[in-house]
Amino acid sequence: MNFRRGRREDYPEINLIPFIDILLVIVIFLAVTTTYARFAELKINLPTSSAEQTPTQPKQIEVAVAENGRYQIDNTAIGDATVDQLAAALQQAAGDQAEPVVVINADAQASHQSVVNVMEAARRVGLSRITFATQTAP
Repeated sequence: MNFRRGRREDYPEINLIPFIDILLVIVIFLAVTTTYARFAELKINLPTSSAEQTPTQPKQIEVAVAENGRYQIDNTAIGDATVDQLAAALQQAAGDQAEPVVVINADAQASHQSVVNVMEAARRVGLSRITFATQTAP
């Protein structure tokens, strides 16, 4: 007996509407987030100048820290100094410069406290631009 004679078989259907919705959202997202260069099509030839610009380099205060904890500021030996003495020497070396750069040349075997003393003295004087000198490994 064949009971399925009048029934037809249903095939699965693919609903494309959610797929199209997702693609439209992606296209809108890409259109909104894309940046467009306004002047990409303009070719500009800038004028040339023969004048040389020399950037003004800020004054550098060289501070050397030896292995035994002795200090030297701009070729002036300070010796074993306290933070207050270092601050006074840094203030004198800075002079009337607005923002000099303090370059710390510390020996690799110098104590950490010696370097921190120089940084603390610079902070007390108001010198906030501090850098460390290093050398490249051979």
